[in-house]
Amino acid sequence: MPRIIYRHQPATRFIVSAIGDPGERQFFIQVKSADGLNSVTLEKSQVIGLTQRFEELIKEIRRGQLTTTEELNAPVEVDEQPMELPIDEDFEVGVISITWENDLAIINMQAASQDDDLILDDLDSGPDLLIATLRLNQVKGFCERARLIVAAGRPACPFCALPIDPAGHLCPRANGYRR
Repeated sequence: MPRIIYRHQPATRFIVSAIGDPGERQFFIQVKSADGLNSVTLEKSQVIGLTQRFEELIKEIRRGQLTTTEELNAPVEVDEQPMELPIDEDFEVGVISITWENDLAIINMQAASQDDDLILDDLDSGPDLLIATLRLNQVKGFCERARLIVAAGRPACPFCALPIDPAGHLCPRANGYRR
């Protein structure tokens, strides 16, 4: 089956959001541009990892002066609006790559695949792909929103750092007693 490539160059919206109760939330990234709207699902750990990589990218850009001072100091765009409806999952994210070119972050999100051979460069076949280009202030805004979305989940146990359900949890550091 041929690969579908969704292009959002430039993206006018790139947000993360979650639907559901803490502990059972489904995480989404929604991307919008003049070419349309796409929503992809991913794991909470992928949201955390993407946010960390974006923050590292911002530090590298500052350190290496890889963009103009104006771009570095541009106001952060935090999109606080909910996801647009309808929320139709285009695919589940497997591999994410980030590059920095011409003062833009280019994000490639490839669909999770059952194949062992995940190739981002194969444009004719393979898993679906979403490509988005973002300005630096959009990347910063994504990071701020992502931190809020991730923190809105279940609190961590102060003893073992595992998430605590509303009814408590069996803490391994307490020999299985409930906390």
